[in-house]
Amino acid sequence: MPIALLALAIGAFGIGTTEFVIMGLLPQVAAEFGVSIPTAGYLVTGYAVGVLVGAPFMTILGTRVSRKHMLMALMGIFVVGNLLSAVAPSFGVMLGGRVVASLAHGAFFGIGSVVAANLVAPHKRASAIALMFTGLTVANVVGVPLGTALGQQAGWRLTFAVVAALGVVAVIGVALLVPADQGSRDLNAARAGLVRREVAALGNVQVLLAMAMTVLGFGGVFAAITYIAPMMTEAAGFGESGLTWMLVLLGVGMVIGNLVGGRLADRALMPLLYVSLAALAVVLGLFTFAAYSQLASAVAVLLIGTLGFATVPPLQKRVLDLASGAPTLASAVNVGAFNLGNALAAWLGGVVISAGLGITAPNWVGALLAGSAFVLAVISGLLERRQAHRPVSAPATVPAEAV
Repeated sequence: MPIALLALAIGAFGIGTTEFVIMGLLPQVAAEFGVSIPTAGYLVTGYAVGVLVGAPFMTILGTRVSRKHMLMALMGIFVVGNLLSAVAPSFGVMLGGRVVASLAHGAFFGIGSVVAANLVAPHKRASAIALMFTGLTVANVVGVPLGTALGQQAGWRLTFAVVAALGVVAVIGVALLVPADQGSRDLNAARAGLVRREVAALGNVQVLLAMAMTVLGFGGVFAAITYIAPMMTEAAGFGESGLTWMLVLLGVGMVIGNLVGGRLADRALMPLLYVSLAALAVVLGLFTFAAYSQLASAVAVLLIGTLGFATVPPLQKRVLDLASGAPTLASAVNVGAFNLGNALAAWLGGVVISAGLGITAPNWVGALLAGSAFVLAVISGLLERRQAHRPVSAPATVPAEAV
């Protein structure tokens, strides 16, 4: 695989760390600002909403500069947001810093997915995308547990300062390793009406179904992991060190799921989605009860990470394939869809906890979301098979330089 994928993985590592580390630090942040756990959960929801809003806006803005320069600019925004979080004097400022950092997330992964896919042969695209997302999953094995431990021992503010430093390393990595010509073609494509084609691609029914699967499926994962810190300490009875190891297990599952998902998506994309989404719904439902056992919790957390991230490469590749004539915006919006699911799940999880249904109640919310994603996957597969038996007119040719 091209070395440029390493630069993308470095950026993904920084973004993954800042996105997920807040979950392990939620009790500490809530205590310092004097807010409840559900209120502190808005730091997850706010970040996710920022990704959703920032993904299309920053991606369209990026059509007028090279992909390499846009990736560098996005990581600069990421650094500023994390520094703001690190020095926040109030909960509101902390939330603002999270939102600023989140504006880089969707466009970075959206543009990065297109860059990664264009660096390899068509039959290796899902694997290349998975390698970029490996930075995100490795962050959950290394960055998030270490960031959580650092925050517990030296204060959560230092964690976000270190994450900002990771962003600086990512800027340097993109500058040195991503080929200069990646994305320079966007300048000509934009003049030819790229933005119109990108927006039109979002109207494809199958693209919308894939994005809805993304919202619901990954939302199911976030319903559980947003509140993993209080769930593991209050229900399972883990201490702070035990929580750190649970986060490591979650990250290991994410790495396994991402790599396996990337490999299998190039061979059997839809069957992979059927199996992973159905199994995810079952595991999340069982986790509502398993969370009271330390051993069962460990197994469930590992499976949630594995099954949840097994859906990432196939869903991202499906959107790229279905919007192949104008992939950049569709790819970025799909990353935003992951985070719409995150925001929805974090909010619903807070609602059921606030309603007095218990600290493990978000798990059955996640099961319902993942189950709904499975239903949509079945509908999408049936529509695809039905359309395959109908004669279709040839699609309009899109100049190669536009992608």
